[in-house]
Amino acid sequence: MGRLTTHVLDTAAGKPASGLRIELWSHDGDPVLLNAIKTNDDGRADKPLLEGASFRPGTYELRFFAGEYLRTQGSLPEPPFLDVIPIRFGVSNSDQHYHVPLLLSAYGYSTYRGS
Repeated sequence: MGRLTTHVLDTAAGKPASGLRIELWSHDGDPVLLNAIKTNDDGRADKPLLEGASFRPGTYELRFFAGEYLRTQGSLPEPPFLDVIPIRFGVSNSDQHYHVPLLLSAYGYSTYRGS
C-alpha cells in the first residue's frame, strides 16, 4: 500500500524541526486542501499525510510554513528570506512510498524523493 510521508530537519540547528506547520494540497484541477499538520518532536508527521484509497496518482503540493517555524528559533529579518516553501510533485504510482523530506535553514532549503 502506498503512502506519502515527510520529515523536516533544521540544518542550521542540527535538529529536527519540531512544530513546523505543513499543508498538503491536491493540484489536479482547482487546488484542494487535503491535510494540515504540525511536525512532532522528531520533525515528522505522526502518521502518513495520505495513504490507502486516498493516495492516488496526481499532482500534489506540500507547503512548509518555514517563516513561522524560524521565527520561534531566533531573530529573522522582516520579511524573512524564506516564508512559505511550496514543493509541487507528481505521484505516478500510488502503490509506492513517496517520502518528501525538507532540509531547512533560514536562507536555503533542499528536498528530494526519499524512501
